[in-house]
Amino acid sequence: MSFSLPELSESPAERYAQLAEHARALIDGEPDRVANAANLSALVKATVPDLNWVGFYFFDGAELVVGPFQGLPACIRIPLDRGVCGAAARTRETQRVADVHAVADHIACDGATRSELVVPLERDGELIGVFDLDSERPARFSDDDQRGLEAVAAVFVASLR
Repeated sequence: MSFSLPELSESPAERYAQLAEHARALIDGEPDRVANAANLSALVKATVPDLNWVGFYFFDGAELVVGPFQGLPACIRIPLDRGVCGAAARTRETQRVADVHAVADHIACDGATRSELVVPLERDGELIGVFDLDSERPARFSDDDQRGLEAVAAVFVASLR
């Protein structure tokens, strides 16, 4: 199978709707979470500007463990009581942080990261993990980014059924 990167609209709402459609097509029929996380990380990193890290952490019943990602090497394990990823997993709410240096317990895997968006991944009330996106640009993530990346995360969760 050959895959080429999609050309996306300039409008944020349309761009993310198109990205979610491309994500669905990319992982259609594939239930393997590692394969789908790998392809979705690559797709988002290649199509969403100003990201230095995109990836997944999976919940192992006690903590988050790094899964497929695009970017510099990452922290392997994250406890639920630490950092932005831990907060997203613990609260089951998306965390959008304009300046990670203002977060007292931020875990700095890449010192260049300035802002972060972390979407919790749940299926039937059970925590699967988190979808984590970092940027070197402060306040990189908008409401449109959050809604759009939550939709991509939902595509991932739906593929696991």
